[in-house]
Amino acid sequence: MPSAKPFSFHTYPNGLRLITVPLAGTESITVLVLVATGSRYETKNINGISHFLEHMMFKGTVKRPKSTDLSLELDTIGSEYNAFTSKEYTGYYVKCAAEKAEVALDVISDIYQNSTFAANEIETERGVIIEEINMYLDTPARYV
Repeated sequence: MPSAKPFSFHTYPNGLRLITVPLAGTESITVLVLVATGSRYETKNINGISHFLEHMMFKGTVKRPKSTDLSLELDTIGSEYNAFTSKEYTGYYVKCAAEKAEVALDVISDIYQNSTFAANEIETERGVIIEEINMYLDTPARYV
């Protein structure tokens, strides 16, 4: 098993926390941004908003106006990328070759800071979320 250097933890003056976990022998990097928001923090009138916003973050930014602009850039570097929402946090990640770390950091920070939330994408994504809800309702173990 590869030996790992101890992780490092740094808190910036604005409260942003950075954790790095080097692993000897790896040639990849995972950039993960966790946001302290999830279903636990939602009131009944905004139930589901964290999951909805997770989807919307990949629909375009100021620098990359269309979802295809984001996916093309990430696919071009051979990355794996996605997002997830839980009860307490929402995460956005890109995993790629270490030499492409700058691209991964740029895209993730762009998604997090500059998403545009275009009106037409909001309507499209509403349908996607409804279908996801229906899928969960069709799976008894998940529904329970």
